[in-house]
Amino acid sequence: MKIKIKFFHWLPRILCILAILFVGMFALDAFSPGRSFWEQVGGFFMGLIPSLALTIFLLIAWKWEKIGGIIFILIGLATSPFIFNHNYQMNHSVGMSLSIILMINLPFVIVGILFLLNSFLKKREMKN
Repeated sequence: MKIKIKFFHWLPRILCILAILFVGMFALDAFSPGRSFWEQVGGFFMGLIPSLALTIFLLIAWKWEKIGGIIFILIGLATSPFIFNHNYQMNHSVGMSLSIILMINLPFVIVGILFLLNSFLKKREMKN
């Protein structure tokens, strides 16, 4: 049982770090020809703001798993309509917009569920 708890302790944390790194990669779009150095650096740091916010939420979830789990589920669900609309306006494809939502938002919903599951398993282990 201890191995199962350790697995569910680390799984959401590792998945969340990977998802944050994935979101952070979008900040690299700031580096493009035709822009000044400072415009590129400013755009890069602006693009990292979502990753910074997600890192803060991960730190909260690391300490308080229930709260963090709820936060990540809400982030994944609440940002979905905005990301869908933004991508639909760019590509006019429902399928492509839904696949982008699955790539960006679904990992955070899964991370939230895993944080809640880990919290439940720890509480159940304490009772035994």
